[in-house]
Amino acid sequence: MALALKFLVITIAILALTSSPSTASDPSPLQDFCVAVNDSKATVFVNGKVCKDPKLVTADDFFKPGLNKPGNTSNQLGSIVTAVNVNNLPGLNTLGISLARIDFARRGLNPPHTHPRGTEVLVVLKGRLYVGFVLSNPGPNMKNKLLTKILNPGDVFVFPEGLVHFQLNVGKTNAIAFAGLSSQNAGVITVANAVFGSDPPINDDVLAKAFQVDKKVIDNLQEQIWWDNN
Repeated sequence: MALALKFLVITIAILALTSSPSTASDPSPLQDFCVAVNDSKATVFVNGKVCKDPKLVTADDFFKPGLNKPGNTSNQLGSIVTAVNVNNLPGLNTLGISLARIDFARRGLNPPHTHPRGTEVLVVLKGRLYVGFVLSNPGPNMKNKLLTKILNPGDVFVFPEGLVHFQLNVGKTNAIAFAGLSSQNAGVITVANAVFGSDPPINDDVLAKAFQVDKKVIDNLQEQIWWDNN
């Protein structure tokens, strides 16, 4: 009996050691960071949300109307994203999904951006889109590979989590697409805004050397981003 129990304990220990690296990890955060603090008065909730008492939940907590209405594309880019996530549909909390409608004017662009916490699957409802994403940094003496496709109504394309991607309307009419994301709050980093429009600005010397251009070019880009956002 003692021998059998010892064998069982050893077996469980071996299984734990061999399986834990592949199955156990810290949960993915749904915000950029969570700094530890001992002062309870200075705290916020991890992922920003708490659960509503189930007794008080109603159908409206899982409902949001309005995605049948086109967004206003009268802007510099000619596109607008209407997001449905945990911030405006509370029933999505902890479910790991969200949605967005994307409207494009003619030649409208959803500029290069990333979702740090979610994979995106896009379906075109109307129009014709040129879409693509760039792979992460490759090995030495290799370039980041670009994968692109022309999408028509009914076509579906996937943008893997964290990779820079974009959509451009190349059709003769306005375009509509819907995107599903594998997070209740996937986050968005628009490359141009993040690099040239940060507050405070990234040092000109850093950007000029990184992009191998004159600092005057950097100054002009930063000024343009500022005017676009103000």
